[in-house]
Amino acid sequence: MTASHHNRRTLLKAGLTGAGAVAGGLLLPGTATATTTGTATADPVPLLRRDRPVLTHGVQSGDVTTGSGIVWSRADRPSRLIVEVSRDPSFRRARRVRGPVMSPETGGTGKVRVAGLLPGTEVHYRVTAESLDGRTCSEAVTGRFATAPIGRSDVRLLWSGDVAGQNWGINPERGGMTIYRAMADRRPDLFLHCGDTVYADAPLTETVALPGGRVWRNIVTPEKSKVAETLDEYRGQFAYNLLDDNLKRFTANVPAYVQWDDHEVVNNWYPGEILNDRPEYTEKRVDVLAARAFQAFHEWHPIDRRQAVDGRVYRNFRHGSRAEVFVLDMRTYKDANTADQTKPGRILGDRQARWLVDALDRSTATWKIVQADLPIGLTVPDGKGIEGVANGLPGAPGGRETELAWVLREIARRRVRNVVWLTADVHYTAAHHYSPDRASFTDFDPFWEFVSGPLNAGAFGPNILDPTFGPEAVFVHAPPAANTSPADGFQHFGEVNIDGRSGALTVDLRDATGASLWSKTLQPQR
Repeated sequence: MTASHHNRRTLLKAGLTGAGAVAGGLLLPGTATATTTGTATADPVPLLRRDRPVLTHGVQSGDVTTGSGIVWSRADRPSRLIVEVSRDPSFRRARRVRGPVMSPETGGTGKVRVAGLLPGTEVHYRVTAESLDGRTCSEAVTGRFATAPIGRSDVRLLWSGDVAGQNWGINPERGGMTIYRAMADRRPDLFLHCGDTVYADAPLTETVALPGGRVWRNIVTPEKSKVAETLDEYRGQFAYNLLDDNLKRFTANVPAYVQWDDHEVVNNWYPGEILNDRPEYTEKRVDVLAARAFQAFHEWHPIDRRQAVDGRVYRNFRHGSRAEVFVLDMRTYKDANTADQTKPGRILGDRQARWLVDALDRSTATWKIVQADLPIGLTVPDGKGIEGVANGLPGAPGGRETELAWVLREIARRRVRNVVWLTADVHYTAAHHYSPDRASFTDFDPFWEFVSGPLNAGAFGPNILDPTFGPEAVFVHAPPAANTSPADGFQHFGEVNIDGRSGALTVDLRDATGASLWSKTLQPQR
């Protein structure tokens, strides 16, 4: 357990609160307006007096396939989601798709899968909210996405995680979450969000003191002034991030595959946990909090639950003949962080582990990209327990490592080639190479794991590598001090480029400006 990671987890458990926080209700959960002081306040009266609906938080797309994609938005009042799609940005010959009613039952959000599209095609979409009587509609908000190709096309995807954590929220004086602007400039085909999409357990204060007498100034909404416990408070976490114009521009132009991790609910959570050590929570049952957070998570992201194997999170998507993405859920089925680490444990659960191995085995894509919300070999403590996969003990696999050992053994036994793991969670960027030549468990093939993040949160690390699977930290970029502010750098995203002709995969680990810190090209194995 490194001191820096201990500090991050301890800081989160402390439950930051601030004197500048405000409270108040919302007309529809998640509706707020930012004031010039950096505090956001609920303002229901003007919304009630408007004579037509308003789309409040931009548009998003996600879970794209060869012939379809999910389109998402949110309205300030009950109204119907209308999506027009066209291959022409001027929307000539546009096709109109009627979506669901956006109502208080879904926090005002709505999404619809737009089907019947051509593979490998840029799709322009225009979203409006239509009044329930059909007489008026909102101003339109536009976006774009590309459907997945079929053949040997070039692929560019980005990945990262960890947004607005450790009391580092949207700072208008610094232009907001500018890393999203740098990511948009890379013009990716896809964004893989590896979890911690919000920090529901980390309230914001209006100001944070920085070294050298500087001050960080947060926009603060009522829902971000305390830990989230109610459904509306969880909805407000996602609404908060979409107050940032950089993020809204990004989501309007880049489709996403999204997974969750712990901070969508509460730090380091596991099923059945009771929060007896968190006095700021009146609801102590994590299972109750997780159910509310899960509903808000799905309401506020362009995720198709029908695409998920278990109707929740884990699922896979093909992107041409060169790439297939396997989205994991390393949260819902994990065992207790306090479990005996010398005995077999769970991180995926038996059904998901078998699905992953079988799906990798069936895949004919050149590269199999595993989108994980936790790293494999980094030790992530939780007090006296273990939050992640690695148990920090030498020797044979124990605890949750036993399940990953089975997955890695089966991948090797079935001769599945070209598996790459992408993850976030630990708030720094790194390249890890795993090899049986360095490992105590040797029944697997060498592979790479690439770590990125955070997007707009405190920077930490590096963590200690567990030797069980023989990892080597080939590259690390971590801050000199725990909880380094985004104002001082060490924010990261990763980029994968796959050459359609040769199949070569190139990884770049980038900083918040988009500059490449480290690069590696992998040739596909036959």
